[in-house]
Amino acid sequence: MSNSADSPGRPPRPRLRPVRLLTLVVFALAGLLFWLSFDTAHGTNLRSDDSMLRLSDLIQERSHKNGAQDGRNAALRAQVDALARRETSSASTTEQTRLKGLEKSAGLDPLTGPGLTVTLMDAPPNATAKIPGIPEPQPNDLVIHQQDLQAVVNALWHGGAKGIKVMDQRLISTSAVRCVGNTLILQGRVYSPPYKITAVGDRDALNRALTASPAIQNYLQYVNAYGLGWKVDQHEAVTLPGYSGTVDLHYAQPVKP
Repeated sequence: MSNSADSPGRPPRPRLRPVRLLTLVVFALAGLLFWLSFDTAHGTNLRSDDSMLRLSDLIQERSHKNGAQDGRNAALRAQVDALARRETSSASTTEQTRLKGLEKSAGLDPLTGPGLTVTLMDAPPNATAKIPGIPEPQPNDLVIHQQDLQAVVNALWHGGAKGIKVMDQRLISTSAVRCVGNTLILQGRVYSPPYKITAVGDRDALNRALTASPAIQNYLQYVNAYGLGWKVDQHEAVTLPGYSGTVDLHYAQPVKP
């Protein structure tokens, strides 16, 4: 007897070729991915503005908490220092002087003296080229970057600064100036422009160091071309706060089996 699929008048059943089978598998996997994405988002838009706002609010909240913790840490450190001075009152004058000098060099004590403040500011969002022949700016040309802040800090250290603060925080040897976009993250706190960098030291030497820095000269080209902010204020006397964060170094180490 003949097979019914071969009966006259009935078209033969199409075979599943390997290419078609692979196509079906791809569509099945795509459907699975869409379902997993929907299940993860719980029916919400993963790119919604509300999510971004909540993230921004969380960052600002953590920044404020870190600032409050810094204040409490400074108060506790003052108590510890007072107790330490009481315990070391029998130490020799030479030892006490040496300890005080080390604390000052480490940036733990406030510092007052002549100095200057450098202020960096983003250009207006609608800025255009101010010099004929200069190409119109891209978005990245109009904002302050990490390299700009680092250039100023490095130049001031090179100019012999005795101490530096960025915004309201004192820098020490382990401080790192980092930016995400045009937002500054410094020692667990978040800042937006304008950025103020204040140094204590010989003002003539500090100004010469700023002028001699190739990185700052490059930045000033963008100031002239697109209107990025640059301002240097001179101070007869300015006070830098003592560093109030932790000075302990933390590092990773392998877990013992």
